[in-house]
Amino acid sequence: MPRSKPDKNSQLFSESDALKPLAERMRPRTLDEIVGQARLLGTGTPLRRSIEAGHVHSMILWGPPGCGKTTLALLLSKYANAEFRAISAVLSGIAEVRAALAEAEVRFAQGQRSVLFVDEVHRFNKAQQDAFLPHIERGIIIFVGATTENPSFELNSALLSRCRVHVMDTVSPEAIVEALQRALRDGERGLGKSNLRIADDALALIAQAADGDVRRALTLLEIAADVSHDGVIDEATLSQVLADRTRRFDKGGEQFYDQISALHKSVRSSDADAALYWCTRMLDGGVDPAYLARRLVRMAIEDVGLADPRALTLALEAWDTFDRLGSPEGELALAEAAIYLAIAAKSNAAYAAFGEVKGLIAQTGTLDVPMQLRNAPTKLMKGLGYGKNYQYDPDVEGGIALDQQCLPDVLAGRELYRPTERGLEAKIAEKLKSIRSARASARKGGSA
Repeated sequence: MPRSKPDKNSQLFSESDALKPLAERMRPRTLDEIVGQARLLGTGTPLRRSIEAGHVHSMILWGPPGCGKTTLALLLSKYANAEFRAISAVLSGIAEVRAALAEAEVRFAQGQRSVLFVDEVHRFNKAQQDAFLPHIERGIIIFVGATTENPSFELNSALLSRCRVHVMDTVSPEAIVEALQRALRDGERGLGKSNLRIADDALALIAQAADGDVRRALTLLEIAADVSHDGVIDEATLSQVLADRTRRFDKGGEQFYDQISALHKSVRSSDADAALYWCTRMLDGGVDPAYLARRLVRMAIEDVGLADPRALTLALEAWDTFDRLGSPEGELALAEAAIYLAIAAKSNAAYAAFGEVKGLIAQTGTLDVPMQLRNAPTKLMKGLGYGKNYQYDPDVEGGIALDQQCLPDVLAGRELYRPTERGLEAKIAEKLKSIRSARASARKGGSA
């Protein structure tokens, strides 16, 4: 039988509630009040139908800060008529986990369900995550974990197998404006009694500054209301409130690796505009410039390669320039390197050849160095044939001893490096083709 929606008037607004921050006071009381999650919670979606029917399952909510993970967990308990208990993986240890599970067992024995909400669940280690498993299996708790990190990497497979992963979207500026307008209209929980005056473009500016975080947007609006003059939130007020705002950037998390991946792939795709954007975006977010410099050097080696050997020199010089100038002046050198790498000719031929040779060495083992190439510092070694018949190439006509074998015997004639026809490597390919052809002819006893 479908459950009725939680009555938003069932909770009286007390004096203690009035002391809470605006973001907490305006926390949605129904699914309809959650903004920016229409894909997951819109009318008729599977998850919404399940929640409204009271069929709440254990789940992992994965999404950026301020997208509504905690709010959804609270609403799950209300729609399921279950007791809500929240713990934070940042502040709680195994003792707190055991206490919460013991409380849930007591309620379960009394015929009452419990929603156990674990914020930042990815911060729990494997043993702590495993503690929830038997209680989830027996139905003692409806487990709801919230994480900003990719569950595939941060949560163990046993926990993931017992929970559905629901991805929550970054809230759009338009949806955030909707939440701000609701706070301005609401005279009970919001700022409706303050008679604030703020233009639509100013609301849009707050929404943009919030960077997808509804909680942050409401906090900015509350600050702007507090510092406004005569209830008017104007451009001067916002310039004070929004000064030095930062964008989302987790130096060791999902967004960090997504952004460095975007930079690397933009360079590989020869998209200079995108490469400049992602490079600057990471600098703006607080990335360690030395890390960024190392990655640019890697791109010069791995993706540009011998199609433009100058790229490596330029990347190293950009790194050195940053070390000399520091931030912010030296950041321009890194940005210039990113642009150059993007527009440079690309070749991964050397990178691919290096990987192939490593595999070949693992397969063939310790092959002997050809006798003519061996070092012969002693009379004994010379007597054993070390260095015998070695041809000193500068003394040979043409400067190359074409009939001299340098690879181990079982690999003689093997072609490992296959240059492309792009950039300087096209010239390298032409020269290499000529040399290889002459060597093949010499091995067959023909004329070079």
